[in-house]
Amino acid sequence: MGEKLVAFANPQEMDSFVRSVRALSRLCGYVAAGLIAASVVVVCEMVFVRYALGMNTIWQTDFVTYCLVAATFVGSPYVLMLRGHVNVDVLPHYTGPRSRWWLALFAGLLTLAFCVTIAVFTFQFWKEAWDNKWVSDTMWRARLWIPYVSMPIGLGILALQSVADLASLLTGREPPFGLRTELRS
Repeated sequence: MGEKLVAFANPQEMDSFVRSVRALSRLCGYVAAGLIAASVVVVCEMVFVRYALGMNTIWQTDFVTYCLVAATFVGSPYVLMLRGHVNVDVLPHYTGPRSRWWLALFAGLLTLAFCVTIAVFTFQFWKEAWDNKWVSDTMWRARLWIPYVSMPIGLGILALQSVADLASLLTGREPPFGLRTELRS
């Protein structure tokens, strides 16, 4: 079942959509890497300020925590695009092409449903922080809507990447689970 299941009126539009989503996912990967790099720099600064200068640190721990959480959510579309997530792929390797295709479709639809559901919940959580002007309980008193916005953004783009992957599967642009060769014996 590797042939195209769905025919689009303009395949160039589908290619453009998939390319655009992949470019956005790649950008998310760069942003996530930047957030991790910023966290490393701030941890080094925190150690220096605390031990070399003998001063208290106020904002650094919160900043690093928020950056790492944001990197996780914002970086997730990039990880999905590269199929870099933890993957239990024993079943796809030992099933036939038709079963593998149906399994990939089921997994893609389940992934999309999960991403959309969690994106909606995290948007509501972010909106509550925005509406109620939540701040952190630390001395820094960070406005929590700022770090919380990474959750619906990351999950929303993850849902878009999932749609692009499903479209690529349904149109035959990508093989199920990225397996191009038949591995059954």
